[in-house]
Amino acid sequence: MAEQKKKRRFVKPLLLGAIALAALIQLIPYGRNHTNPPVTAEPQWDSAATRDLVKRTCFDCHSNKTSWPWYSNVAPVSWLVQNDVDEGREHLNFSEWDRPQKHAKDAAEEVRDGEMPMWIYLPAHPEARLTDAEKQALINGLEATIGGKSKERDD
Repeated sequence: MAEQKKKRRFVKPLLLGAIALAALIQLIPYGRNHTNPPVTAEPQWDSAATRDLVKRTCFDCHSNKTSWPWYSNVAPVSWLVQNDVDEGREHLNFSEWDRPQKHAKDAAEEVRDGEMPMWIYLPAHPEARLTDAEKQALINGLEATIGGKSKERDD
């Protein structure tokens, strides 16, 4: 009985501390700048189907048409989402095709290798899960639209 009282004496302050910390981190402003800059130019897509696949799987992080879900307003998840979008737009932005794109030529290969879309994105975005046929269509469409070489052709 005395042991249970000791445990309760520590659990309550820890729980209250965790709640207070969770509330305090909401005051940190990073992760809530949910602006979508204007679209200045898109690639000349090889087909509407390619654009649809890219929109479904890539636009949230690699365009200025990001959909900001509710959890993107709750720290610390908001920090992760904001960071992923900032980095994604920096590396490849399908909405700013009028400026150089650092990693455009790597897009098809990253899809082929399973690096994109990122695994952490998929549980909350089941629409971004691709069948094998859709994945191959996306790879082919990215290569036709952007260029880049697949690993099979490099060998």
